[in-house]
Amino acid sequence: MTIKEIAKICNVSTATVSNVINGKNKSSNETTKKIMDVIRESGYQPSYLAKNLRSKRTRTIGIIVEDLMLFNIPAIIEGIMKCCEKNEYKIILENLRLYVRWHGEWFHNDELRENELRDSLKQVESVNVDGIIYVAGHERRMEVFQKYTNLPTVVAYTQAISKNIPSVMLDDYNGGYAMTEYLLSKGHERIGVIAGEQDNLHAIHRMKGIQKAFFEHGKPFDPDWVEYVRWEREGGYSVAKKMAEQKVSAIFCMSDTIAGGVYDYMSENGVVIGKDISVVGYDNRMISEYLVPKLTTMRLPLEQIGYKSADILIGILEKNELPENMEIRMECQLIERDSVVDLIKR
Repeated sequence: MTIKEIAKICNVSTATVSNVINGKNKSSNETTKKIMDVIRESGYQPSYLAKNLRSKRTRTIGIIVEDLMLFNIPAIIEGIMKCCEKNEYKIILENLRLYVRWHGEWFHNDELRENELRDSLKQVESVNVDGIIYVAGHERRMEVFQKYTNLPTVVAYTQAISKNIPSVMLDDYNGGYAMTEYLLSKGHERIGVIAGEQDNLHAIHRMKGIQKAFFEHGKPFDPDWVEYVRWEREGGYSVAKKMAEQKVSAIFCMSDTIAGGVYDYMSENGVVIGKDISVVGYDNRMISEYLVPKLTTMRLPLEQIGYKSADILIGILEKNELPENMEIRMECQLIERDSVVDLIKR
């Protein structure tokens, strides 16, 4: 239920409802009681509203991150902080350290993950934060928040199953499409793909974008040109030989670290990237500028994801209603460097 719906039921203006919720009430006792009764009886986010009615807000947001050591997390936090500073909010940070402590073990261990999250939620709630932003290390579908907190929550870099929790994520589908479109525009039709793990949502969305680009160009896409590996340099190295043997003209690596492994193999075997074969990455990590030749890649809008997540949460806190768009995907940007041969101009 929204403020507009509450106002309609009570036959008052939305401003009147908002004033009652935020403690700026100038209405009669009868009107106030009627509005508060509807709020309590509606069953829709009663805790959000009740918290605001019971106590003063602290203008503090709790940030819970899966691991500060991950490459994507610091930039997302920077975006959150920029938005919070602009709106005069403070932050409290909790680091779950999931990757450092348990590596990939926690991915399929719901009990372990939920225990850590529950403890962190207790920590941030103990300092009376107004709301929570959860920052994930990779995209997946999450459903645990409503079990353990009634605070307004936004998730960043992942997807909440709950319809009451906004999600801000990468637009990997269009990212995969744009990179493939770029390679096709350079005359490449035999494009090998080195993806991450097959069940990873980033890989799944990017593969769908790749297939769309091939379909729109009327070009056949051979699934034998796709290899699934871990998102590491060793993963790229392990399948680079197979890619070369299949005589692909370009290799689309779904991470810059995977591309680093392809660079290693090609260098060891006298294959010149940017001349004999083309290689592109994804993420625009620091390594992409240090590789020789510099790697064409896709920049992730990490800071924008953080800023948007905070902006949405602050909107919920100050307007007491959810945004119309509950799933937001932020566009990635192609960064063209020196690792792709233009076969059309050759």
